[in-house]
Amino acid sequence: MESGDDSGLRSRCQAIPKMPTFPDLDNSLDEECNQQQHQQGNGGNHVSSNGKIEVEHVISKKLQLKRKAEYLKSDLMHQFDSQVNDFMDSLIEESASLESAPVPAVFSPLLSDKERSKLGSFRPPHSQGKLFVSRRSLLDELFEVNHIRTIYHMFIALLILFILSTLVVDVIDEGRLVLHFDLLVYAFGQFPLVVCTWICMFLSVLLVPYTLFHLWSQTQSGSWSHPRLCSLLFGSAFLLYQALGVGFLPTYVVVTNSFPPASCFIIILEQVRLIMKAHSFVRENVPRVLTWAKEKTSPRPLVPQVSQYIYFLFAPTLIYRDKYPRNPVIRWGYVATKLLQVLGCLFYAYYVFVRLCIPQFRSISLQLFDLRAMVLCIFNSILPGVLILFLGFFAFLHCWLNAFAEMLRFADRMFYKDWWNSTSFANYYRTWNVVVHDWLYYYVYRDLLLMSQRRFRPVAMLFVFTVSAVVHEYILAICFGFFYPVLFCLFMCFGMMFNFILHDQRKGPIWNIIMWTSLFLGQGVIICLYSQEWYAQCYCPLKEPSFLELLKPRSWSCQRGLMADSDRL
Repeated sequence: MESGDDSGLRSRCQAIPKMPTFPDLDNSLDEECNQQQHQQGNGGNHVSSNGKIEVEHVISKKLQLKRKAEYLKSDLMHQFDSQVNDFMDSLIEESASLESAPVPAVFSPLLSDKERSKLGSFRPPHSQGKLFVSRRSLLDELFEVNHIRTIYHMFIALLILFILSTLVVDVIDEGRLVLHFDLLVYAFGQFPLVVCTWICMFLSVLLVPYTLFHLWSQTQSGSWSHPRLCSLLFGSAFLLYQALGVGFLPTYVVVTNSFPPASCFIIILEQVRLIMKAHSFVRENVPRVLTWAKEKTSPRPLVPQVSQYIYFLFAPTLIYRDKYPRNPVIRWGYVATKLLQVLGCLFYAYYVFVRLCIPQFRSISLQLFDLRAMVLCIFNSILPGVLILFLGFFAFLHCWLNAFAEMLRFADRMFYKDWWNSTSFANYYRTWNVVVHDWLYYYVYRDLLLMSQRRFRPVAMLFVFTVSAVVHEYILAICFGFFYPVLFCLFMCFGMMFNFILHDQRKGPIWNIIMWTSLFLGQGVIICLYSQEWYAQCYCPLKEPSFLELLKPRSWSCQRGLMADSDRL
C-alpha cells in the first residue's frame, strides 16, 4: 500500500510546474559562501594590527547575503506562482470542456493557443462578463445515477396514481369512463390568436431593434456632425419601442380579448423575454461601436450579422454574444424525450389541479372567511404548491430549455445550479434560475454599481429585488385578470428579509431544512390566496367596478356578501 501511495503521489506531483532556477544568482551566492568559508578558515589574515577581527567586514558580507537571499526568494515565488496559475487556468478550462462529454472525463492534452483564442470569442467584447463554456445540465448528469433516477420514477408513479384516481372517480360518479380535459381546453383557449400575436411580437423584435442599432452605428462613423444628438434620438426611439411596441401592445391584445390563463402566460412571458433579449443585444454592442468610434481600428464598426441576432433570439440565454460554444451534432431523440417530458408535466399539473386544488377551493370559497379557514387552506395547499413548483422547474428550466439548446446545438446548458442544496436564500436566488439571474446581475445590479462607482451596493440589491417582484406580479396580474400582490409582498418583505438573515455564511443541514420549510410554506400561501381570489372573482363579479374596487381583493368581501344574501333568503 505504501509503494502504491508513493507512486500515485509522485505522478500527481510531476504535473506541477518545476521550480524556476536562477543560475547567475546561484553562482554568485556560491562564490560568496566559499569566500566567507575561506575567510573564516584563515582568520589570522583578518586580524588587524591591534589584534581585533574586522567585524564590520563580516557584518556587511552577511547583510549582502541576506539581501540576495530575499531577492532570490521573492523572484522564485513570483515565477512559481505565475506558472502554477497558468497551469490551473488551463486545467479549469480543460475540465469545463470535458463536462459536456458523453463519456467519463479523462484528461487530455492542455488547450492549444488556437483553442484558447476560440474560447476567448465566447467572452464579452468589452469588460468582464459571463463566460460561456460547454457543459451539461446538472439533472442530466444526476439522472445517470440509479439512486437519483429512482426519484424521477417515483414522480412518474405518482402521475399514474393521479390518472387512475381520476378515472375511478369518473366511473363511480358518472357510471362510465369519462375522458375529457375541459380545464386544459379552457386554459389554452384562443390559441390561433395567440400564435398570430406571438408572430407579430417576434417579427417586430427582429426588425426594429436591429435596424435602429444598425442606423445608429452609421452615425458614429464621423461623417455625422452631431453623433451625441443622434445617440439621444435613437436611444429614445428604442426605449419608446420597448415600452409601446413590445410592452403595451401585447398586453392590450391580451386584456381586450380576455385570453385564458395559459394562453395569457405564453404571450406575457414571451413579452418579458423579448424585452430582455433586445436590451441585452443593445447593451452588449453599443460599447463596441463606441470603442470603434474612438479608436478607429477598422474601416467600419463591428455590427453583428442578422443571422447572429436571429440565433440569439432563439438561444436559451439572455446574454448576447456573437458566438456561443456549439455541439457538433443534434440528438433528435434527446429533443423528442424532453418535449414529451414537457407534455407529461403539463398533464401532471392538470391532474394536480383537478384532484387537489379545485375540489378544495370550490368548497372553501362558499364558506365564511376566517382565520381558521385561512390556516387550514394554507397547509392544505402546501402539497399542490410544492408539486407545481417542481413541475414548473423541471418542465421549463430543464426540459424546455434543453430541448431548444439541443436543436440549436447550444452547448452551455447551465440553466440552473444545485438550488436544492442551498442553505441560504441568497444562494437559492442565484442558483434557481441562472438564465434570469445573469441578466439581472449584469444589466441591473452591476450597471447600477458602475454608475454609482460601487458606493451603494444595498441600494442596487434592493432595486434588483424590486424589479424582480414587480415583473413577477405584473405577469400574474395580467394572466389572472386581477390585482392581488401576494407574490410582491412575499418578495419584498419575506424574500428580502430572508436574503439577509439566511445569507451565505449560514452552513449546515439545519439551514437547508429552514430554507425548504420556508419555501414550502410560501408555496402554500401563494396557491391558497390566489386560488381563493380566482373563485371570488368568479362568484362575485362587479357590474360597474371603480378603480379602487379593482385594486381591492374580492375574496375579502365575497363570502360575506354571499352569507348576507343567504340570510335574507
